[in-house]
Amino acid sequence: MRHLTALLLLAATGPAVASTGGLLDTLPRGSFNCELPGDANGAVGQPAPQASFYVMNGSSYSTDAGEGSYLLTGDTVVMTSGPLQGAKYHRMTDRFLRVVDADGNQSRLRCVLGTPNNNR
Repeated sequence: MRHLTALLLLAATGPAVASTGGLLDTLPRGSFNCELPGDANGAVGQPAPQASFYVMNGSSYSTDAGEGSYLLTGDTVVMTSGPLQGAKYHRMTDRFLRVVDADGNQSRLRCVLGTPNNNR
C-alpha cells in the first residue's frame, strides 16, 4: 500500500498533460501580429489586423473587440472564448504561429510575436 501511495504522489506532481495529448503551456506575453505573406514583387507581408491579438497574463488574450482565453496543448493553440473563439493555430516556435483552417490544414496566414518595444 505504501508503494502505491508513493507512485500516486509521483504521478500527481508531473507536468500537466491534456486529454488530447501534449503538455499544457502558455504563449509568451505580447502582441501577435497576423499577416499573409507577400511576394518578391511587393510588400513583405499583408497585415491581417482582424486576426491579430495580444497575450495577457496566463492563458488570456485581448483584441480591439474584447477579451478571451485560449488553450495551448503541445503545439496546438485554440481560442476557447472571446472574439476569436474557435480559431486554431499551430505553434511553429514560441514567437511564430500558423493559422489552421476549418479542414485542419495550415493556412498561409501567420501570426508573429512583436518585439518587446512594440508591444502595447
